[in-house]
Amino acid sequence: MDITRPTSALHPGSPPELTPTEQEVLEEYERLADNMKKLASLLDTLASNPTVEILDGLRELERKTSLVFTLLKASVYSIVLQQEMGWGGGGDQQQQQQQQQHQEGDHFDDDDDDE
Repeated sequence: MDITRPTSALHPGSPPELTPTEQEVLEEYERLADNMKKLASLLDTLASNPTVEILDGLRELERKTSLVFTLLKASVYSIVLQQEMGWGGGGDQQQQQQQQQHQEGDHFDDDDDDE
């Protein structure tokens, strides 16, 4: 098994030579560090100075959310009111039907008595 050593191991005073893989890794780390610095700078700018577009968007979203909430409450109230009216009206209808059946039954009983 042949392990090749960088020439810097042979010459301690010379700058270290890297394998191509090590060089690629270091370059990726350098790009990553630059991107992180740019991102941190951009986030700092956004955090300290919110843009007008973001504030306008948030105001519009707040108005729409408020409108949707109001419409939802009105819809729920309407459904509850309809159910209460239906339950109240349904009970009255059942009582009326029972009274009609009872009266019709009385009429039939009267007819039977005549015979």
